[in-house]
Amino acid sequence: MKLKRILLIMLILVFAIPTTSLASEEIIQSAEEMLDISSFITEAQKYTDNVFKDIDFSDVLSSAVTGDIDEANIAKKIVNLLGIEIKNQIIMIASIIIIIVVHSIFKSVSDGLENGGISQITYFVQYILIVTLIMTNFAGIISSIKDTIQNLVGFSYSLIPLLLTLMMITGNLVTASTVQTILLVMITFIGKFISAFLLPMVLIGTSLGIISKISDKVQIDKIAKTFKSSVVWILGIVLTVFTSVLSLESSLTGHVDKITTKTTKAVVSNAIPVVGKILSDTTEMVLGSGIVLKNAVGIIGVIVIIGICAMPIIRLAVLTVLYHILSAVCQPIADKKIIDIIEQMRDTFKVLLAMVCSISVMLIIGVTIVIKVSNI
Repeated sequence: MKLKRILLIMLILVFAIPTTSLASEEIIQSAEEMLDISSFITEAQKYTDNVFKDIDFSDVLSSAVTGDIDEANIAKKIVNLLGIEIKNQIIMIASIIIIIVVHSIFKSVSDGLENGGISQITYFVQYILIVTLIMTNFAGIISSIKDTIQNLVGFSYSLIPLLLTLMMITGNLVTASTVQTILLVMITFIGKFISAFLLPMVLIGTSLGIISKISDKVQIDKIAKTFKSSVVWILGIVLTVFTSVLSLESSLTGHVDKITTKTTKAVVSNAIPVVGKILSDTTEMVLGSGIVLKNAVGIIGVIVIIGICAMPIIRLAVLTVLYHILSAVCQPIADKKIIDIIEQMRDTFKVLLAMVCSISVMLIIGVTIVIKVSNI
């Protein structure tokens, strides 16, 4: 059914517009109307409203078609996000430093009075306050990552079918039918796998790491590190498998489509008397215009993926750097176990950053491969 629809669209684009006035702009506009690309633009706007709220994706699509995209405006939005996130996270970091300094003062006083009980109480109060601050922030980050993964998977269901429909219009029927199944199945599986399996592993590892610093009698930090390192290894394997399978399938089917397209144009040109050459040239123009529109939609897709992932990636990167600075600044005055907690959280943020970057890079690689293979 879908193949018939694609063939019908191609026939309309070839025959509906008179040959004498056939132009790439008209073909692209007709394809946009037939494929209802405006609804895709609305979806793109919805998913990036909190990051690129002042950017009109209809204008971005028009710019992408002509090859004149305003990258500076997109970069400016991301830099603004970076500044806002640094300002927000510094407040929490300053709160932790104040707690550590106050504890250090109380510890000095209690040590001078040779009262170990007061020193122990102040340590546990400090520990509870710092862990409460860290875990409150951490819970918000986990929720943000889950929303990001859900949005990425949801957007892929809008982007990939449209992108592969445009691939079919450009003559890549075999590649589109094969790649669509691989992309949608693997992205859905990977998204659910990260949310249901890898995120809980990170939570367990982080919890064990914090518990191990309550007292010297509890020694389970090695288990915590094992959980986190396992997540990194699994992410690496998943990314490798995804890229390898998609690249291999796209490469194999891409050559089949290339041969089929050339054969079709040759048959149309030679088999139909008088108008065969005109129809062949018209078909080639339709295919070329389809490639331009497909590339423009792919660029929109990459920008939206960046917009969806920008906030959690920036937040995690900022927290990783700030926690690294925090552990260095507080080491002379803070208890060793508190410094260990801060370093554990820094490592956790690194793992979460790798997680979000992995799924976003997978999607971008998928879109890039689709664009590249159908341009052959």
